Amino acid sequence: QVQLVETGGGLVQAGGSLRLSCAASGRTISDYAMGWFRQAPGKEREFVAVINYNGGMRTYADSVKGRFTISRDNGKNTVYLQMNSLKPEDTAVYSCAAGRWGRRTHDYGYWGQGTQVTVTS
Repeated sequence: QVQLVETGGGLVQAGGSLRLSCAASGRTISDYAMGWFRQAPGKEREFVAVINYNGGMRTYADSVKGRFTISRDNGKNTVYLQMNSLKPEDTAVYSCAAGRWGRRTHDYGYWGQGTQVTVTS
């Protein structure tokens, strides 16, 4: 079992930055690809970014490419999402997940509770 806890969300103005962290416990995340997803009110959960088990491969949703960076520190059992040039449409609850490489929610078996990111114009 892997427990995931996200931190770092908050309220930020458009153009600002936030860094989300996802701390894992119970098992090492080095066995898993790690993903970030987000869900805005009234919308389905959507893929944001994924990083493979050793950080050698990453991929992003087109909507965040060039603005967001996913990274991981397996020694700290933590995954990060650096978000720059934030836009109001980035407002959502952001969740991290552990699983296999992929963009679909069913590629992941473990999920955190999420952290709220609100971007004001």
